[in-house]
Amino acid sequence: MNELRYNPSELLICISARLMADNATCFIGTGIPMLAASLAQKMHAPNLISIFEFGGVGAQLEKLPLAVGDMRTFNRGLAAAGICDIMETATRGFVEYGFLGGAQIDMYGNLNSTIIGDDHAHPKVRLPGSGGANDVGSTCWRTIIIMQHGKKRFIPKVDFITTPGYLSGAGAREAAGLPPGTGPYRVVTSLCTLGFDKETKWMKLLALNPGVTVEQVVENTGFELIIPEAIDTNPPPSTEELRILREEVDKDRYYI
Repeated sequence: MNELRYNPSELLICISARLMADNATCFIGTGIPMLAASLAQKMHAPNLISIFEFGGVGAQLEKLPLAVGDMRTFNRGLAAAGICDIMETATRGFVEYGFLGGAQIDMYGNLNSTIIGDDHAHPKVRLPGSGGANDVGSTCWRTIIIMQHGKKRFIPKVDFITTPGYLSGAGAREAAGLPPGTGPYRVVTSLCTLGFDKETKWMKLLALNPGVTVEQVVENTGFELIIPEAIDTNPPPSTEELRILREEVDKDRYYI
């Protein structure tokens, strides 16, 4: 297998999987986070405790779930709880990582998955809304956001804050009553990996995807990024990552 032959979804899955640590608790959503969690369990994090919104805790993702309420999210798990128990677990500070997506994001990691436009009653586009995203982004210690990268998505001000990032900057989350120390950790995109400055909470470039330049990232971002002197490059998917992803995680090609 030629490790250079991969598609954009496979790259996003592999980069996301590498962020999942062994023995960590991780709130998993539908789509790429499920594949990333399964890949992580099979590659480097066999004791990853996956947590699903509808109550599955600690499932072994031997077969790919198709939704957060799929019976496979309970497979050989530690507990079969319910949605209220899961949200309480996150609120009490027991969930380390949470995966999120959205239609828009700003420089402080605030996410919009509710409307496009400035009129909530009559928006240009009405999106699915929060689901459990607000709970995840408000209470998990580190949230990882997965998005396609473009100027219509990375904008100076989101049309609606569905899920709080760092709100208006340093100290704003705490002032709003959210748990200190929680918030966005990484933004994994089709172009790069982004993080947040410790002091200002402003988004900054951390690593480029293979073949991507800093100029491309800047051109596709609607606000100014912090560009550090040292920028890493995300390694492409390895032969083993691709083999497991294609032959074990998603052999029916539901997502890849």
